[in-house]
Amino acid sequence: MSVATLLVVQGPDRGARFFVEREATVGRAAQNDIRLRDTEVSRRHARVCRRDGAFVIEDLQSSNGTYVNGVRVQRQELRDGDEIQLGRSTLVVAVRDEDASSELAAASIDLLDSELVPEASQIIGKVTSTGDASILAGSATEAASAAQILNSLQVLYQIAEAAVTPSVGLDQLLNRILDVALDVVGADRGCVFLRRPETGELRPQAFRDRRSGRMGDRMPVSRSIVQYVLKTREGVLTRDAPADSRFAASGSILRAGIREAMCVPMQGRYELNGVIYLDTTSSRAESPAAPVSGQFDEEKLRLLIAIARQAALAIEDHRFREAYVTAERLAAVGQTIAVLSHHIKNILQGMRGGGHLVEMGLRQGDSELVREGWQIVEKNQEKIYNLVMDMLTYSKERKPELIPADLNETVGDVVELLRGRAAEAAVAVRYEPGADVPRSLFDPDGIHRAVLNIGLNAIEAVERQDQGRVVVQTGYRRETDELFVRIHDNGPGIPDEMREHLFDLFRSSKGARGTGIGLAVSQKIVREHGGEIAVESSPQTGTAFVLVWPRIHEDAVTHGA
Repeated sequence: MSVATLLVVQGPDRGARFFVEREATVGRAAQNDIRLRDTEVSRRHARVCRRDGAFVIEDLQSSNGTYVNGVRVQRQELRDGDEIQLGRSTLVVAVRDEDASSELAAASIDLLDSELVPEASQIIGKVTSTGDASILAGSATEAASAAQILNSLQVLYQIAEAAVTPSVGLDQLLNRILDVALDVVGADRGCVFLRRPETGELRPQAFRDRRSGRMGDRMPVSRSIVQYVLKTREGVLTRDAPADSRFAASGSILRAGIREAMCVPMQGRYELNGVIYLDTTSSRAESPAAPVSGQFDEEKLRLLIAIARQAALAIEDHRFREAYVTAERLAAVGQTIAVLSHHIKNILQGMRGGGHLVEMGLRQGDSELVREGWQIVEKNQEKIYNLVMDMLTYSKERKPELIPADLNETVGDVVELLRGRAAEAAVAVRYEPGADVPRSLFDPDGIHRAVLNIGLNAIEAVERQDQGRVVVQTGYRRETDELFVRIHDNGPGIPDEMREHLFDLFRSSKGARGTGIGLAVSQKIVREHGGEIAVESSPQTGTAFVLVWPRIHEDAVTHGA
């Protein structure tokens, strides 16, 4: 079964990847299967679904419209490589099916052995791979018309555009380039062989067959010709393939009725990446000995070499990006381990100190000392529990568990927990629940954790000052149909240099006391509800964090909205 992948390449969610098997709604609201944080995207903007074996996108009466490849649509079938624009966000489509998998390419190509006999070969053209300029130079020496040169430049532009268009994977990129090559050369079938960078092994990576009604045939390819191209780094053109001694041992090639074939090297900046192989076939009614029409010529061979050069550069760029992403990922893993190890070590040291007091109290029969040590152990147990829960929350994409709930009640539970911590820090906590806050659908556990993280930060911001105060408010904005929670402290405010990094993972202004996870987790939870966190701060008034998200009415579940 095919699966559609939507990769966000532009917008607030850039880098996010979503998978659609049957149906998914797209929008800003939390109840969508694919939720975008773009403020220009409607709450329920569009639907992507499978219809008659293909994926289609349908606009759901959005405010700013749904665009596919720059054209506004109400309903449009999606193809591999299409670009969907919703608001300020651009998503690239990849449809994973039999046409786009390297496994199918391997299963659809027969790489056949035959003896290489150059003297009897029917190769009628060879061109050395010298880069993209060879196509124009060849045209000039043959006094080609300006129209031919312009056509060649347009082909190179198409290939360059296909190479730089965002793609989900290497298979999609190669199939896109192979489609252009088949169109401009006029071939029936084509395949791309890549050399594995680690072993040098040659394997099929992409395959296309343009013949209607004959998609099930396997494509025979002469290993001798491929090896010849790899060895000499020359593009070759063979005509009347059944008479070519290279195909002498390949009965399946004769049965396939191959008339012409071209094979060119994909020479990159640093190494030979593989070959592109194209052929044309005669119809089943046509005799293999019939005269050849000459679909291929040396001009098209030069053109295919230029295409292969562009493909090789695109492959190298793709591998470079993969290597860069891998290096960045490893660096991020190292940073994560270092930060968490340091924080866990501090917690364990606190637990060890508490355990030491418990042990002393038991040895001396001092129950007060035991109670003091156990309180330290409990406090550090709570710290490590919160750390693990924050890590789990941040580590994976999740949909909020939307249930009917009372915001005042949820936040009230948080305030009760905050008061225990505030009493230790000599900080006053005041709760001001909104009088007109309606019941709504939201994730009470998620909102509880988001408010708790910010509330604990607010208490720690004022615990070293006289008359430290934290005020927690809830409310409902009727004009925008939004719920909010406002957490305000009368601390010194946030320095300007810290504001733009407030929600960065592992950025903390609390030194060894902070992990830099809490604010990032709170922001993630609120965004999962389709909202945002606003920050108001100054040295005179302190700091306020305002969590705002759209209200989802309780009857939304009943009506399937």
